[in-house]
Amino acid sequence: MFETNFKTRYIYIHRMKSNYLLLFLFVCFSQISNAQTMTEQQADANAHELIAQMSLKEKVYEMRGHGILRFGLSHVFTKHLKPILAGGSKRLGIPSAIFFDGPRGVFSNKGATAFPTTMARGASWDIDLEKRVGEAMGEEIRALGGNYSGAVCMNLLRHPAWGRAQETYGEDPHHVGEMASALVAGIQKKNVQACAKHFAGNSMENNRFGGSINMDERTLQEVYLPHFKKVIQRGAASVMSAYNKLNGEYCGHNKILLTDILRKDWGFKGYVTSDWSYGLFDAQKGIEAGMNIEMPMGKVYKLKTIKTLMSEGKIKEQQLDYLIFPIIRTKLLFASRKDERTYPKELVGCKEHTDLAREVAEKSAVLLKNENNFLPLDKNKVKRIAVIGSLADMKQTGDHGSSSVLPAYIVTALDGIKNYFNGTATEILTAPNNDLAAVKAVCEKADVVLVAAGTTYKDEGEYIGDFKIRDRNNPDKKNFVVKAGILGLGGDRKYLHLHQEDIDVIHAAAAVNKNVVVSLVAGSAVTVEEWHNEVPVILETFYNGMEGGNALARILFGDVNPSGKLPFTVPKLESDLPPFDSYAAKADYGYYHGYTLFDKEKKEPRYPFGFGLSYTQFQISELKVRNEVITLSDGMTELGVSVKVKNNGTKAGAEVVQLYIGFANSKIDRPEKLLRSFHKVYLQPGEERSVDFTVPVADLTYYNPATKAWVLEKRKYEVLAGNSSRDAQILREGFEVK
Repeated sequence: MFETNFKTRYIYIHRMKSNYLLLFLFVCFSQISNAQTMTEQQADANAHELIAQMSLKEKVYEMRGHGILRFGLSHVFTKHLKPILAGGSKRLGIPSAIFFDGPRGVFSNKGATAFPTTMARGASWDIDLEKRVGEAMGEEIRALGGNYSGAVCMNLLRHPAWGRAQETYGEDPHHVGEMASALVAGIQKKNVQACAKHFAGNSMENNRFGGSINMDERTLQEVYLPHFKKVIQRGAASVMSAYNKLNGEYCGHNKILLTDILRKDWGFKGYVTSDWSYGLFDAQKGIEAGMNIEMPMGKVYKLKTIKTLMSEGKIKEQQLDYLIFPIIRTKLLFASRKDERTYPKELVGCKEHTDLAREVAEKSAVLLKNENNFLPLDKNKVKRIAVIGSLADMKQTGDHGSSSVLPAYIVTALDGIKNYFNGTATEILTAPNNDLAAVKAVCEKADVVLVAAGTTYKDEGEYIGDFKIRDRNNPDKKNFVVKAGILGLGGDRKYLHLHQEDIDVIHAAAAVNKNVVVSLVAGSAVTVEEWHNEVPVILETFYNGMEGGNALARILFGDVNPSGKLPFTVPKLESDLPPFDSYAAKADYGYYHGYTLFDKEKKEPRYPFGFGLSYTQFQISELKVRNEVITLSDGMTELGVSVKVKNNGTKAGAEVVQLYIGFANSKIDRPEKLLRSFHKVYLQPGEERSVDFTVPVADLTYYNPATKAWVLEKRKYEVLAGNSSRDAQILREGFEVK
C-alpha cells in the first residue's frame, strides 16, 4: 500500500497482470506517496486498472451514497453532522467522496463559520473575496474530515420570490458564473471537490419535486446554462442534478443535459450526483442519461435492480464502467494533490474565518438610498439610538434547509449597536414590534432610529415537506423533520413587500423622527413603495452571517464605506417581473428576465441591476476600445477595453466598474445589452486608476437552434461602461466585427 499525506488517500496494487504493469503502477504510485499530484493520464490509467479489478457489487457501491442513518441521527441529536459518503473501497484503495453541504458554511455543524448568504456575497461583486470564502469553507470541511462540498449553489434568479434566492448570486449569467467560479477555485485549492448545483433550471421552490420547467433551446443555452458551463470549463469536480423536470424530463434522467451538453459539448470529466432522495426514479434512465451517483443512498441504484436490468439485456456492465470511471479518476486526482497546510479541528469557526465573515458582510451591504448624505453617522453626536423592527434582535443567518449553519454565536443588529457603543454614554433604546405606541415613544427620544426588517426562514427557503408538488389549497404539508423542528418549512415567498407589521413600524417611526435608517434583510429583492419616501436611508444587508450586526454598526458610523451593488433588479411593481406561480406543476421560462426584461419593455425599476451608493464619489471616464475592428479572418479572439476610475470624494472606497456589450439593431431578437465583465476597484481619496477588460469574441455570439451552433454576427456593436445597468452617465463606444 502506498499512502499520501491525507489519511484516506491510498491505493493498493492488487492482482497485477504483468511485470510491465506492476512497474508502471509502481512508478505512478511512488509519485503519489511523495505527495506529487497525478497527471490526467495517470489518473485515467489507474482508474481503468481499478475498474478492471472490481466486482459488480463494488461497481454499484461506487454509484450510491451511504451513511444516511448516521447522518440523520447526528443531525437530530448531536449538532455535529456525520457526513454522507459515496463509494470507496478499502480493498482497492479507492477513497470515498465525503460530502458536506452548505453554501454559507458547513451545514449543521455546531461552531462552523456562518458566512453571509450566497446572494449577499454576490452583492460584493468581489472575485478575490469570494475565493477567500471558498478557501475558508474548504479548510473547515477538511478539518471535519470531508473532501466533497455542496456549497456551489448557482441557479439563476429569475424571480425574487424564489425561496432559495438567497443561495445563488443573482440574476445575470455572467456575474453568477464569475462568482461561482471563484468559490470553486477557493474550495478546490484546499483539495476539496466542489459540486455545482442544481443542474438545471431550478429556480422555483414549491414545485421543485417534479414540476416541469419549460423553455426553448435558445433560452436554455444563452440564459440558464452559461454560468454552469463557465464553472465546468474552469475545473469544477462535480455537478448535482436538480429535482425538477426540464421540458418534461426529470433532470436526473435527462440525457440531453447530463451527456449531450455536459460531457459532449462542454467536455466535463467529473461526475454527476443526484439531488437527494427524490432526484432519481429509474435506474435504467439514470444510467442511460449519465447519472453517476445516486445520493444520499441507493434507492434506485441497487445491486438487485442492476442485476435484473443486466439479465434482461436493458443495460450492459460496460455502461457501469463508463459511469464509475469519472468518479474514480476524480477522486484519485484530488487525493493525490499535495496539501499546503494541515487541517486541525480548531479551524472550524476560528477567528480568521469569523473575521472574514464580518469583512464579507461589510463589503456586501448595498446602500440604496442616502438622502442628503445622511450616512455615515457621527458616533460622537449620537446620544440616543433606537433599534427596532421585527429583526432587530433576531438571531438568524438564513433558511433552515440544507444551507443551515450552527455558528457559536450570532450578532444581531441590536447586539452590533451595543457592541459598537460599549463603554460609552450613548443610550440604546428598543421597543416591541407589536406595540406602536412604545415604538413611537422611543423614536421620539432618539437621535437616530434603525429599523431592521425583512424575512426569515418562515417566509422563504428550501422547501422540506412530502417531496411532492405543493397544493395551493393546502400549502403547508409537513413531514416528520418539519414537525419536529429539525428543518424549516421554507418555500417561495408570498409577496415581495415587507410584512405589514414592519411597514407599520416604519410609518410610526417616520411620523415622529426624520432620521430613520431601514436595514432590509432578505434573500433577494424587497419592494419599498409603501414607505420609500418617508425615510432618508435604505440599506440592503441580506442575511449577513454571524458577524452581521457588527458589520452593520461599522457601516452606519463610517468605519466601513459600503461598496455592494445589487445582483438583481428591484421593481416598483411585482407585475413588472416575469410571471411566477409557485404552485404550478409547470412553468414556461422566457428569454428575458431581470434587467434584460426591463430594458426590453422600457420599464423603470426602483433600483436597477448593479446599483449601489457609496460615501464617496467616483468618476468613470476615458472609455477606450483597443480593437475598433475585430477581423475574424486574422484570428482575433478577444476585445480589449479600458477605462479610468477616479475617487473624487474624501473617503476611501470601492467602485464596481461594469462592462456591457450592446446588441442594438441585431437582425435577431437579442437583449439591449448584456454584462460581459466587471472589476471592483478600491481607491483612496483622489486616486485614479486605469482598469483593463478583456471580452472573448465568443461572448458576442448567440445560439442558433437550427444549426446547433453559436453564431457571431458580422456587424457593429457597442461597449458600455458604468456603475449600474441604468447608469445615467454610462459611457459608450462602438466597434465592428468583420
